Amino acid sequence: GAYRLYPDAIPLLPRRVNRNVQQFLTLYWDTLPYTRAQDWQKRRVDEVLLVDTQSIASVRGLSKNPKVRVIDHHVDHDAHEEWTYQVEAVGATTTLLVEHLQASGLTVANEEATLLLLGIYEDTGSLTYDTTTSRDARAASWLLEQGAQLPVVRRFLNIPLTAVQRELYDRLQAAAQWQRVHGQNIVVAAAPAPSGFDDEISSVVHRLRDALSPAALFALVELGNDVQLVARSSRDAIDVAEVARALGGGGHSRAAAAMIVGRPLADVSAELNTLLPRAIEPMARVAQIMSYGVQTLDPETSVTDAAMLMQRFGHEGYPVVDPETRQVVGLLTRRGVDRAISHDLGRFRVARVMKEGNVTVRPSDSVERVQQLMLDEGWGQIPVVAEGGGHPIGIVTRTDLLNFLFQPSPDSAEPDMKRLLRDALAPPLWGMVLAVSAAADDLDMPLYFVGGLVRDMLLGYAPTDLDMVVEGDGIALVKKLQAQFGGEVHTHRRFGTGKWFITAEIWQQVQELHAAADGGWTAVTGLTLPASIDFVTARTEFYKEPSALPQVERGSIKLDLHRRDFTINTLAVRLDGAHLGELLDFYGGRRDLQQGLVRVLHSLSFIDDPTRILRAVRYEQRLKFAIEPRTAELLSDGLSMLDRVTGDRIRHELELAFREQVPAAVMARLWDMDVMMHIHPALRWNMDMAAAYARVPDILADPAWRKALSDETPAFLYFALWILPLEPSERTAVMGRLRVRKATREDVAAVARLLEVLHALPDDPSRSEVTFALRPFLPRVLLTARAALTDETAIGWLEWYYREGRLVETAVSGDDLRRLGLKPGPQFAVILDRLLAARLDGEVSSEAEERALLAELAAGSE
Repeated sequence: GAYRLYPDAIPLLPRRVNRNVQQFLTLYWDTLPYTRAQDWQKRRVDEVLLVDTQSIASVRGLSKNPKVRVIDHHVDHDAHEEWTYQVEAVGATTTLLVEHLQASGLTVANEEATLLLLGIYEDTGSLTYDTTTSRDARAASWLLEQGAQLPVVRRFLNIPLTAVQRELYDRLQAAAQWQRVHGQNIVVAAAPAPSGFDDEISSVVHRLRDALSPAALFALVELGNDVQLVARSSRDAIDVAEVARALGGGGHSRAAAAMIVGRPLADVSAELNTLLPRAIEPMARVAQIMSYGVQTLDPETSVTDAAMLMQRFGHEGYPVVDPETRQVVGLLTRRGVDRAISHDLGRFRVARVMKEGNVTVRPSDSVERVQQLMLDEGWGQIPVVAEGGGHPIGIVTRTDLLNFLFQPSPDSAEPDMKRLLRDALAPPLWGMVLAVSAAADDLDMPLYFVGGLVRDMLLGYAPTDLDMVVEGDGIALVKKLQAQFGGEVHTHRRFGTGKWFITAEIWQQVQELHAAADGGWTAVTGLTLPASIDFVTARTEFYKEPSALPQVERGSIKLDLHRRDFTINTLAVRLDGAHLGELLDFYGGRRDLQQGLVRVLHSLSFIDDPTRILRAVRYEQRLKFAIEPRTAELLSDGLSMLDRVTGDRIRHELELAFREQVPAAVMARLWDMDVMMHIHPALRWNMDMAAAYARVPDILADPAWRKALSDETPAFLYFALWILPLEPSERTAVMGRLRVRKATREDVAAVARLLEVLHALPDDPSRSEVTFALRPFLPRVLLTARAALTDETAIGWLEWYYREGRLVETAVSGDDLRRLGLKPGPQFAVILDRLLAARLDGEVSSEAEERALLAELAAGSE
């Protein structure tokens, strides 16, 4: 591939090639351009292209500082500053070369295509290794289109062992020692090579691994004074390259090698055994993938009742538990229920249609055991019992297992959530987490941070509240905290929720309690501590009909996360006791965080709750993510369901959008995705509205205008700027659809009137005319009009009135009028306004002048 890209270069083979490669070269030598190492004639070499390696072999004539370019897929090598690299994590370096050939518009002959395909298949295990990428598959497809011959590929990928290789195979097989490291079955085979051995070892190791089927095989072959390591892995949890690198070699996680020079076989074998734990991750246990808490059925439950439960909660099966012995006696599957219902047997007890048996696992059992039980017993859900046995405490489903085995891993190592929590939280907040963690651990209750708090923390934002989810009895936990620290609690028995109100004294207790264990406290100034913490019992929900509010019932943490809207909101961090810092990611939320995607959790999610459409756009714009393509399709399909949603719920989502840092981005996206027209056909978004939104931050940067803000003003401000350009009848219809509050409707109308008043002012109004015209309007109405205005003259008068005019007052009051003998009535207002106008327009400039004018006015009114 490199030669086709650089035809003026000389393609020099390495000194040693695998026997299958050598046989291919021998057969096709006349059609290939290679130069053997032994045929190389010394000449000056100033430029080198290294392919599938990052080290230069000894080449006669190589200049002292040649120009070096590397094309490789081994991403863990040290780089030379002067060299040029194209190193990408694909399954085969050949893939990179094929992509270059395609981009250059080149074609290849049949033999060349076959050789390149052999390169891809050799490095990717015929596209089955975990290092394989879609790019490798596309490159292989193109080579097949170019005429690569699969019969030739099969022949040279699987050639018989030679006699001397067979002898080495027998020696390694006889020397094979099985070891169990971190729960994985490993084979280490160490043997001297047969006399005069000068063949490849990798084919021997491949055959030995296929015969023994270990999780990983490490073969050490003594070659004179040196030892060759060849290692192969069949599990993600075993990185054989880690061992190879420690011994001076390298490779991939699944295939690696090293040449250990000048050391005896026994020494290398001993060192290898000490290195194995570094390369092997501890075996996954049931506790890592199980869901705590499980719904069970009594054997006497009717099939009809079981069917209703399955429809409500979406479970595919229920463990059946004997109420007296508390032992699992069977598993009721959806298929069994459906068959019974179809035969009109809904009256049957579930004991009649369940799969019988006591099939269970414990939290400490391996995931492999779960997999084997599912294969042997045909159970798609395996109940989990405590280490001592007894009643189920959780369950592992087939989906749990598939997600664990096959879900793509995040691009980076799992974060240390305990450290992240401690670094992100202010010391008092971290101390409170530790206090609640200990209380939950005493009650044996799993405790979690969930959803947006975890999402934002992984994105680098510090949490400001400590609301938690309890898997168990949230009320029991909050009362325990009250008993330990004091404070007031409010509980809601129906939903299992509790609110703990925290006084300054409680915060002080928490700090003192954990100061010694945590090395003292750092003084924190300007920190507003939460006045309360909400404890919510983990729950599940179901929708009786599309767009309706959900029905809520208690559930496990997994069910609690399963009811959420988007994968990025399904992350949880466990907090109780020794579990503090465990990250739960059942639905790929961390992967989507890393890839910047908003992905809906369920295909019917937008049908169940169409307000999630607005939420998806809001998250996308806030986080600068992209709505995942399939989610965008589902969103579009669900737009018609917005008609069924009450105006209050849509208005609430819009108000949240108005409070985003850049609300205009949310509004523009809602328009682009046709969301607005499905809320109401009169709604729109245009450049003038966007310009009005853009003016708001600059206006609010002014301290004077900021005083016009209240908690509700930002939402009102952006809402009004959005609908003011509509026709009056359209505004009325939109506000009716959204069930806008009366005060909001009145203020929107007031802004429209204010804009009319400003435009109706004479060309050169007096200050009193401006003041009396604008005086009826509230500050937030003035603020909204200021953002809506583009006419500089009108802006000038509004600015003057807000900053100066509305603050001007008369020295004379109503009491002064009464002392003059005037009777209270409409005449009071006329006189006071006349005095104010005189002040504003400069007719009077002092209290004395104002009182003189008052005397004239009083005399004239007698």
